[in-house]
Amino acid sequence: MKLRLLLSCLLLAAPLAVPADDNPLTEAARLGLLQRAQQLPTGHGVTPAEWRRRQLAAADKSERIMRRAQEQPGLLAQYLAMRAAYDGSDERMFRLVFSQYLSWFQTWIGDYDGAERSFSIAQPAQPDDAASPLAGAWRTRAADEAILELAKNRKAVFFNEAHSAPLTRTLTAELLARLRAQGYTHFAAETLYLEQAEALRKRGYPVSKSGFYTEEPIYAEMVRAAQRLGYIVVAYDAEEAGTGDARERASAQALYDQVFGSNPDARLVVNAGFGHIQKSGAYLGGSSMAKFFAKIANVDPLCVEQTMMIPHVRSDQDHPWYTAAMQAAHPAQPFVYVDAAGKPWTLKPGLYDVSVFFPPTAQIDGRPDWVSLGGIRQPHTVGGDLCRNRFPCLIEARYANEGDDAVAADRTVLDAIDPSAPTTQHAPADHGSAQSRLYLYPGDYRLSAIDGRGRVVSSQSATIAPGTAAP
Repeated sequence: MKLRLLLSCLLLAAPLAVPADDNPLTEAARLGLLQRAQQLPTGHGVTPAEWRRRQLAAADKSERIMRRAQEQPGLLAQYLAMRAAYDGSDERMFRLVFSQYLSWFQTWIGDYDGAERSFSIAQPAQPDDAASPLAGAWRTRAADEAILELAKNRKAVFFNEAHSAPLTRTLTAELLARLRAQGYTHFAAETLYLEQAEALRKRGYPVSKSGFYTEEPIYAEMVRAAQRLGYIVVAYDAEEAGTGDARERASAQALYDQVFGSNPDARLVVNAGFGHIQKSGAYLGGSSMAKFFAKIANVDPLCVEQTMMIPHVRSDQDHPWYTAAMQAAHPAQPFVYVDAAGKPWTLKPGLYDVSVFFPPTAQIDGRPDWVSLGGIRQPHTVGGDLCRNRFPCLIEARYANEGDDAVAADRTVLDAIDPSAPTTQHAPADHGSAQSRLYLYPGDYRLSAIDGRGRVVSSQSATIAPGTAAP
């Protein structure tokens, strides 16, 4: 039920939610997916009620397929079942909706580029956008430095993310240690299940049942790091309350009760999806979690928007201000714009306090450079020898001191299938070389290679030293 509600929220809230290899404007206009402006298809005989019915029917079908896929042994087998379901249908609405489900599995197996190709939320210019920062007296500043300065005297910092784009989790993960040093005490994540929160706190690391998106390694590392740093980790998402105001209000109340209700001196870091963190205006026909929270807790959170100024596979899906900023700044790290007084620029004035710009992605051995989390995680090259000639093959690394049930610190897929073979025979794209790299914090790990039937075909230990270069 939760995932169907989530998808319904995204269909209502996202400006354009379509597979990256489709024409986003044509498909969204034809099927009524221009949700932010609530534009409807014209000239195709599709009423608003009909396109909404098609969306929900496609979501129901997608969830049934996903549930069946999750019965397969292992994440690679589950992904292959999802890929086969997508390739086996030419129904346009189903593909538009199911592509998001497919992208989640791709992020879980570490195929971040594949996820971006499967599902992309374009960011066209909107009437409520601020003027370009290049048109005013704004200067660039490293995002981490600026956010730490803005957060210094706050009680709460809310970061948002795009669930299919783990790039939007990286800065949050990188900032946790420094926010903790500033005195932040609690970390809350939308994905965590309330009924699993106590077990997570006692165990010290996330497992598959800790939350839905924590199956993705960077999200798991964010939760794991919060626990290691001494944050009190909080699950708050009241998905059972339904959608709209009911869910947003209940989530805000849960945050307040678990944090400030018992400790007025607490300081809170929140990771949530998309518009849940907007400070004002209408959200899903009502108010957002952040708006409810500010009223309930009497706390004005710093709201950091991270989903709009990001690179897309297709440059025509980038916001025009993003394109211009990248041409002017040539950044290597996430950045923001500030004025002479340090006031940050935001694309959506009143809704968010600051907008983060993420630089274009560079590829190394078929993996995006941001997986290193700012260079803190070190690359460790893995090759097809681990797979014992059983391709496609999922290679994952777990901390040596965690159980086999732990979410992996990183995963990657090796695929030795001929690139000219039919799509249905392929595991994730761009892994045909049978060599890739894992990105890992310094420490001791267990590496496992798993075939498409969920069987471990080899394992070995690995130690990552600080500053280690890829072998």
